[in-house]
Amino acid sequence: MRLDRLPLAVLRNRYVPGGWDVLAFVLVFAFFVYLAQAARGLTGSLAHLEATPISLDPHALVGYAARTGLRMLVALACSLLFTFTYATLAAKSRRAEVLLVPLLDFLQSVPILSFSIVIIFFVQLTPGRVAGAEFAAIFLIFTSQAWNMAFSFYHSLRSIPDELVEAARNFQLSPWMRFWRLEVPFAMPPLIWNMMMSVSGGWFFVVASEALTVGENRIALPGVGSYIALANDQRDYAAIGWAIAAMFVVILLFDQLIFRPLIASADWFRLEQETGQTANSPWALTMMRRSHILGMIGRAFAGALRSGMRPARPAAQPVRAHESRGSRLADLAWYALLIALGLLALWKAATFIRGDVPVGEVRHVIVLGLITLLRVAVLIALASLIWVPVGVWVGMRPRVAQIIQPVAQFLAAFPTNLFFGFVVSAIVLFHLTPDIWLSPLMILGTQWYILFNVIVGASAISPDLRYASENLGLTGWLWWKRLALPAVFPFYVTGAITAAGGSWNASVAAEVVSWGRETVTAHGLGAYIAAAQSTSPPDLPRVVLGTVVLSVFVVTLNRVFWRPLYARAERKFRLS
Repeated sequence: MRLDRLPLAVLRNRYVPGGWDVLAFVLVFAFFVYLAQAARGLTGSLAHLEATPISLDPHALVGYAARTGLRMLVALACSLLFTFTYATLAAKSRRAEVLLVPLLDFLQSVPILSFSIVIIFFVQLTPGRVAGAEFAAIFLIFTSQAWNMAFSFYHSLRSIPDELVEAARNFQLSPWMRFWRLEVPFAMPPLIWNMMMSVSGGWFFVVASEALTVGENRIALPGVGSYIALANDQRDYAAIGWAIAAMFVVILLFDQLIFRPLIASADWFRLEQETGQTANSPWALTMMRRSHILGMIGRAFAGALRSGMRPARPAAQPVRAHESRGSRLADLAWYALLIALGLLALWKAATFIRGDVPVGEVRHVIVLGLITLLRVAVLIALASLIWVPVGVWVGMRPRVAQIIQPVAQFLAAFPTNLFFGFVVSAIVLFHLTPDIWLSPLMILGTQWYILFNVIVGASAISPDLRYASENLGLTGWLWWKRLALPAVFPFYVTGAITAAGGSWNASVAAEVVSWGRETVTAHGLGAYIAAAQSTSPPDLPRVVLGTVVLSVFVVTLNRVFWRPLYARAERKFRLS
């Protein structure tokens, strides 16, 4: 039978590749070729890597940017897996929350330079091979991404409206179905924005991630971070400019191929949409919808999710009195175990430090911690005054948010090392005080956590509330007091916690700045840790001392100040 004589319905059902299929095939094929080339580099030897030093030739940036982008992508996938497991357990288990949330505070505060032992562990997994160093670099990037995403997902799970929880219970959704049908969709809008910030955080620490120090050896992995480090050492402004251009291209690819489609998809899961508002449809999302190849992959993934769905369990029986007493005893035993483990860890750290560090130096390190605390407090207050009003204004205007999002993402991705030449030159030329003028470097990459979270909170304000405020004549400060600030407060607290923890982490890179042979140092805990880490070999007792003091400051502040604010936001300003 001739093709032109077939019925129209048959012709429509025949698979005919279109332009979107061709584009999808090209992108998927290029991605797999890219993965294959990167995987081939993992099998190389460290000796060959050391024999081919980093080049400042702009043409080399093509391969360097590809390697750095792949590390970012793998670390982001690991961070997403960590978020879905760790944050879910912390949000749903009261006993696990007691351990996991403070542990997350602690891990967020540990500077990248303090992971020396973990770096050695990864390198020793594949002795003499590049793979171990690559795993170490991906782990360091993971540590700059995962905590923010976990905090966001944890906050979202704790903020699900009661009526949605009740609806899931009435539909008898199993835990697996409830996770994918309710919890993940509800958490998607803030999680996607925080994923963008996490990628930017990875760029912020990319120099420390790709230039590894193992004992007395230094491993420079091919990447944009190593390129920037070499450009700083040689005071090459032209190379810094090329590095900025390479970063812009990679961030643009991440934005167009990953985050734009995700943001457009997240609009489907918002609790309320304004009448007549049309969803944004970027070209990448259109390609994914219309491509048969990607459609088959999507259906396979959806089938894998459905295969894990089980019927809901029968309704729980009322808890008897003796079971309640047993539960309280189990809680006491669990808390006692956690306290014992905490005391044991402190005793081990004190034993490790005591032999090489005098008591007077410990007091000095605590004073340095107070100095850094003052910097962090002032910077977070200034960032809040600036970015909360801006975030509310942007969040209530979706079209403006679409323009601001890639710009803020690009600015947030700037590693502090790119500003070292300008900062050092200005401090030396104008005889400025490093204790003051190095401080802004601590907040450059972390202030965006506040902006992005406030944008998400403002965009979640329902049209009904906005119309009600207009009808009631709320204007000026009264509008901020009764509507805007209460609506964004839970999101602001999440962003401020992450921004404060990130500022403590960034103090290691911001309180000691080098440009060629010029080095400018500010007084603070970050400078103390950086000085201990820069010795050959690293002074591990002092690195541990500085890290422990920094973590104690962060965890104490979160317990005493941030967590009460978090609980108030959860109790008073929840959407239910």
